[in-house]
Amino acid sequence: MQLKKRLFFGICLTLATVCVACQSKVTAPTETPKPTNTAEKPIKKDAKTLAAEKEAAVSKKITKMVGKMTLEEKVGQLFLVRVPETHQIEDITKFHLGGYVLFSRDMDGETRESLKQKIASYQAKSKVPLLIASDEEGGTVSRLSRGNDLVNTAFPSPQELYHSGGWQAIKDDIINKAEIFKYYGIQTGLAPVADVSTDSASFIYDRTIGLPREGTVEYVERSVKEMHKQNIGSTLKHFPGYGNNRDSHVEIVRDTRPLTELEKTDFLPFIAGIKAGADSVLVSHNIINAIDKEQPASISKPVHDLLREQLGFKGVIMTDDMDMAGLADFTSQTEAGFKAIEAGNNLVLSSSYAQQIPFILAKVKAGELSEATIETAAARVLKWKYDLGLVTLND
Repeated sequence: MQLKKRLFFGICLTLATVCVACQSKVTAPTETPKPTNTAEKPIKKDAKTLAAEKEAAVSKKITKMVGKMTLEEKVGQLFLVRVPETHQIEDITKFHLGGYVLFSRDMDGETRESLKQKIASYQAKSKVPLLIASDEEGGTVSRLSRGNDLVNTAFPSPQELYHSGGWQAIKDDIINKAEIFKYYGIQTGLAPVADVSTDSASFIYDRTIGLPREGTVEYVERSVKEMHKQNIGSTLKHFPGYGNNRDSHVEIVRDTRPLTELEKTDFLPFIAGIKAGADSVLVSHNIINAIDKEQPASISKPVHDLLREQLGFKGVIMTDDMDMAGLADFTSQTEAGFKAIEAGNNLVLSSSYAQQIPFILAKVKAGELSEATIETAAARVLKWKYDLGLVTLND
């Protein structure tokens, strides 16, 4: 019996040893590794980054476009001029003009169809599409609505609109103007007036919204945004702010207010307009003692530097009409265009372009004005034209 027990335990031990050995040789099944995607996932860009990249691409194409232009063509782009009484078609090609500003004499005797055809004839002759402008603030300043049946109803002033229908009336007026502008081939109404004026006896008051700074800020911001939405050009005027001063159309105006007052009041609507995306800023001929006691703002480098550096404006800076009396004692008409570009303007509003353009060309060739300055200004003008759908950019 003892022998049988020993034999039984021996057999069990042997079997256990064999089982353990077998188990040690069996490997657990391994899972087949899943294929991994080694390609990097694209980084999702935010709207701000995408907009910046698009802006950079457009800028590159415009620079390329400017590089292909002659000096004469580049200088010509810097002139937004009154339509001359004669040689309207010839001067477009002779001086390579950047645009035409329509005045009342350009509307006289015209029907809706004839005015549309006349503007189209200007565009047909221009190698680079013209910027067609018309002062259409409304009220006392309107070329299209002076009783000549070119619009169904005369454009009311900003104050009339606001008092009759509030901000909605302001918006509706811009929508109405946009439709009319597009019919005629006009791209900008040279508005809104961004001046703060609360004195009903002052020169500029009737052309403003007639509200204190807060109301003027809201008017400018709303107007610029709606103009952008309707794809018509916006122009903030008259920088650095007209205030309650006299009329620089007929006399030299000297603004004696301290800079702190300008910063707390007059600059604010311009800042709001710039943040809202204003295309251009028009600079007055007033002398602003707090910024430059020697020169009218339109030909003052310190004024333009302030607009660029302190207010951060990157668009087109233009002069007020260079034929106004407020400028006459400081420069001749022949050199006025040169002084305007030298100060930092990109567009010169002028009737004397036939003298001013050759003078600027001579200054560039003599090394007294850099061609780089001309190219920077021309690029800004072309960018505005691109934004308005006038200029197309090819790769």
